[in-house]
This record gives sequence, structure tokens and C-alpha cells, in this order.
Amino acid sequence: MKYIDIENWPRKEHFHFFSGMDYPHFNISANLDISRVRPFLKEQGLSFFTSILYLSSRAANSIKEFRYRIRDGRVIEHETVSPAITVMGNNEVFGYCTIEYQAGAKYFLADAAGVIARAEENPTIAEDSSRDDVLYYTTIPWISFTSLVHPITLNPVDSIPRISWGKYFESEGRLLLPHSVQAHHGLIDGLHIGKYFTLLQELLDQPEILKI
Repeated sequence: MKYIDIENWPRKEHFHFFSGMDYPHFNISANLDISRVRPFLKEQGLSFFTSILYLSSRAANSIKEFRYRIRDGRVIEHETVSPAITVMGNNEVFGYCTIEYQAGAKYFLADAAGVIARAEENPTIAEDSSRDDVLYYTTIPWISFTSLVHPITLNPVDSIPRISWGKYFESEGRLLLPHSVQAHHGLIDGLHIGKYFTLLQELLDQPEILKI
């Protein structure tokens, strides 16, 4: 982790401008093409959820703006950020859990399976509020949504990005996955979310990396 020198930061003006707003978050939703990765996952017997979670986390970690956080009025940059996810418990009540990010897919997927299984048995929304080296994830697998807005804390304002996806659907011979990113505009612009979508799509088109 390191602190950003705000006075000499190119985003200084933008950071202060958006930080002064009552609701500084913005959201972009778009469809991702999963035509290549979906059959690969079926063939390999891999979890759709944890595989997409890994690819998304990998893409987000590759973009430094997704690793920026606001802490006590200052901006920090984490070396890595881990997915903190919602998991539906066996009693149809969701809970939170965090999966530590690892660059190697097979290690991440193996750890994720155990963490999620435990969360399903004992769902809880208690979380370590001191951690901001995370990305918040949730899925809406029942709906092919076109937009999504998440609740956030405003005092102090939450600066952790929210990433979501919904029910995939077929269109013109392609499988499409609704995907949403919500972020603090003082730290992230549409350009950075655009880079994230581009990189994630490239990873989805190379599903073989999930075996590495």
C-alpha cells in the first residue's frame, strides 16, 4: 500500500470536485460476450461463478484506479485487492465472505470453493469494516438487468468499487452476460471502466488461462 501525493496528482481537481458531491458514485452497465468461455467451463467442469469472479478480479487488479481507496481524506493505492462477495445461504438468506486474490487461477478457484461452501452453511453479513483492499461483488442470476445501483455509505463516503453480473442470455447467436461496475468518480472515470471491460472481454475470449 502507498499514499498518493494528492497535491501533485493529475486527478487532484477531479478528486476534490467529485468528493464534494452528495453522491459521487456512478455506474456503467454493458453486456459481455461469454460465447467462448461458457462452453469451456462446462467441458472442464469449472464453476461459472468463481471463474467469472477470477477473471473479473484479474482484470480489475490490472488497472491501478480500481485499487485506489479514500482513507481519512487521503488516497491510497493497494498492491492487490480481493473479491468480497455475496453468497446465497442454504436458508435463502445471503451472507458476505472474502476470497483472497491470487494471480494463479487454479489456486484461486480451489480456495474460492472452500470459502463459498462455508459461507453457504453459515451466512452472515458481519464483515471486517477495516478492510478496504477489496472489491465488492454480487450477482443477480435471475434477471438480465440493464442497469443496477448499489447502496453505499455516504458519511464517510465509501470508495470501494461494486461489480455485478446478471442472468446471461442469447442474442444473434451469442451468449451475453449483463455486467455492471459502480465506482467513486473521484478515483475512477469512464475511461478506466472502459479499460476494465476491454480487458475482461479479452480474458473471457481466452478461457484456457483458467487452467493455469
